[in-house]
Amino acid sequence: MPATATIAEAAEQIAADFALFDEYRDKIEYILDRGRHLPPFPESERVDTNLVPGCQSRVWLVARRDPATGRIRFAADSEAFIVKGLIALLLQLYDDRTPEEILANPPKVLDEVGLTLFLTPGRSNGLASMIARIQAAARALAQQQPRAPAPA
Repeated sequence: MPATATIAEAAEQIAADFALFDEYRDKIEYILDRGRHLPPFPESERVDTNLVPGCQSRVWLVARRDPATGRIRFAADSEAFIVKGLIALLLQLYDDRTPEEILANPPKVLDEVGLTLFLTPGRSNGLASMIARIQAAARALAQQQPRAPAPA
């Protein structure tokens, strides 16, 4: 899904969404619902090189830089429903952004909404691993210069 807002605006939207819920169960259901709407992940990308180490369940994450815009497009999936929701939140923040935007904006909103307080330690570690993988992809792809579009 293309970014329609800045990372700060996406973070504000996540905070506003979480503010609607007082109960732990409602927040978890919101995360689960977000995961149900993840775009399909290609079967061909479910390979070991795309696995995110440090996650309790298997998580695949792919990052590609759009040569025309220099923005990074992420695709990800997991076998665990809650993790799919966490992926959806991370994609809301980071999909279709430049490497510089990603690296300059750590996902503080996830702590601000108390997300790590109601995740198990294993899920919190997995979330940290996914964030680290996104940041590593941004650092690696920042080294690549976007190619100019071919002349018509």
